[in-house]
Amino acid sequence: MAALVNGDGILLADWEAEVRQFEAAQAARGIDLATMPDYRAQVLQALVDRLLLAQAARAAGPTLTEAELDARIDELAAARGGNEAMGVWLAENGYTVASFKRSLEIDVMAARQVATLSNAVGDSAEQVHAAHILVATREEADSLLADLAAGEDFAALAETTSLDGSTRLAGGDLGWFPQGYLLVPEVEAAAWALAPGETSDVIQSSLGYHIVRVIERGVQPLAPAARLALQHQAVETWLQARRAEAQVEILVSP
Repeated sequence: MAALVNGDGILLADWEAEVRQFEAAQAARGIDLATMPDYRAQVLQALVDRLLLAQAARAAGPTLTEAELDARIDELAAARGGNEAMGVWLAENGYTVASFKRSLEIDVMAARQVATLSNAVGDSAEQVHAAHILVATREEADSLLADLAAGEDFAALAETTSLDGSTRLAGGDLGWFPQGYLLVPEVEAAAWALAPGETSDVIQSSLGYHIVRVIERGVQPLAPAARLALQHQAVETWLQARRAEAQVEILVSP
C-alpha cells in the first residue's frame, strides 16, 4: 500500500503506474522533471483526493457493477481499435486489466461526485460590478484619488492612466463577477467591501496600486467562465473540508 484513506488502500503499484504516466506526460510536453521536485507526492495527493471523491459518491450511491465496468472497458477498447490495441495501451501505461478496472471505477465515481458538487452551483449568484485604475506608484494613485475627490470622471481617468490594458479602453470596467473569481484578491476584497457608488482608498497588489469603484451589485446570471470558476472552487472547498476530517495514512516516502 502507498496510502490508506478512510480504510481504503491505494496500492503501491497503482501509485507507481500513475507516476509513470505523469512522467511520460511531462516529457511529451518538454517539461524537465527536475523543476518539479515534489511531483511524486503531488501524484499521490491527487490519488488521495480522487479516492475521497469516489468514497463520497459510493456513499450516495448507486455504485458501479462489474457488468457496467466491463461494458465501459469494452467501449474504450473499441475506441482504441480492439482488445489487442487496448492491451498494448495498458502495458505502455503500466496497467494490468485488474488495476485498470480499479482505476476506472474510482475515476467514474470521483467524476460523479465532481458533477454533483458542480451542479450545485446555480446559474446566477450575488455579484459585483466594479471598475479599477491600476498605476505603478503610490504617488500616482494618491494623485488620482485626489482628482476623483475633486470630481474628475473615473472612466476618463482610467482610459488615460490605467496600466491594465484589458480594461483601460472600457474605462477600467471589470464587469460583473462573483466572489472568488478575480485573479487579484486585493481588488476583489476591496470591491466586495464597498457599496455601489463608493470608491476605495489606494490598494497595493503585486501588480501595482489600484483604485476600485463599485458601480452596482446584486444577483446576476453567471458568465460561463465565472460559473466554471465557482464550480472549481466548490470542488476544492469540499476537498479541503474532507481532507481535514479524513483518516489518511501515507505509507511511502514520495
